[in-house]
Amino acid sequence: MESVMLSNGVKMPVLGYGVYQVAAEECERSVLDALKVGYRSLDTAQSYFNEAQVGSAMRKSGVPREEIFLTTKVWVEHYGYEAAKASVLESMEKLQTDYLDLVLLHQPFGDYYGAYRALEDLYIQGRVRAIGVSNFYPDRLVDLASFAHIRPMVNQVEIHPYHQQAEAKTWMEKYSVQAEAWAPFGEGRGGLFTDPVLLEIGRRYGKSAAQVVLRWHLQRGAVVIPKSTHVERMRENFDVFDFTLSDADMTAIAALDKKKSAFFSHQDPNMVEWFVRMVEERSSKRSAAAESQS
Repeated sequence: MESVMLSNGVKMPVLGYGVYQVAAEECERSVLDALKVGYRSLDTAQSYFNEAQVGSAMRKSGVPREEIFLTTKVWVEHYGYEAAKASVLESMEKLQTDYLDLVLLHQPFGDYYGAYRALEDLYIQGRVRAIGVSNFYPDRLVDLASFAHIRPMVNQVEIHPYHQQAEAKTWMEKYSVQAEAWAPFGEGRGGLFTDPVLLEIGRRYGKSAAQVVLRWHLQRGAVVIPKSTHVERMRENFDVFDFTLSDADMTAIAALDKKKSAFFSHQDPNMVEWFVRMVEERSSKRSAAAESQS
């Protein structure tokens, strides 16, 4: 497996396995399959509600912990220094590990400064090997990179051929922040898997459109974490290191950029309000559950 060197010298595999929207009941089996295929980077999050299953799979797999690059993300309702620190320690318990390779702040809202200070302290203590953010647009990323004690090492954002994030990538490079692509296929929205440009490029190499997309990501310097619950697709996604796209191929794919999210914009005030409502609803549910148990 190829890797990139983060700004602090830690090596991160360029291709990992993501478990977003992998249901808890099939997560352990899926992670075990991914590890058998050869994946050694796993990406989960507190808000995915499957950290415990990821941890169980790692333990049952027999793969030494030091061979796995493990990432989780702190959810907005746990922002603020104390809450964030406690939540990361709780994530470690669920994941059955005494350290994490990478911890990210999941969203650029709320007291992310307090939460990031908690990550800095955990990093200094050696409990976390690298820290970073997710979904931070250039303005928020430059803000945090400029005023935090330790610059973020990774920024995980939506990147795919229909939303290539060229400007964001430029700013990340300026501040030595590694770009990581969530939804590297854009979940297939807009007909990505049947795009004639990608299909034609794939035909010449004997590869699928999905494999072409992953290769494109890697040649642009982005880390990718494709998700699938099917072992055949896991193997297909893993088989992208035996060909190289030409400059003409890269130019053709660059022309597919629609410069628009396939999902939503974190800079949309309506979306910010949606996140606020979700945090409030979860907080209310937790309070109600605590009262019922007392």
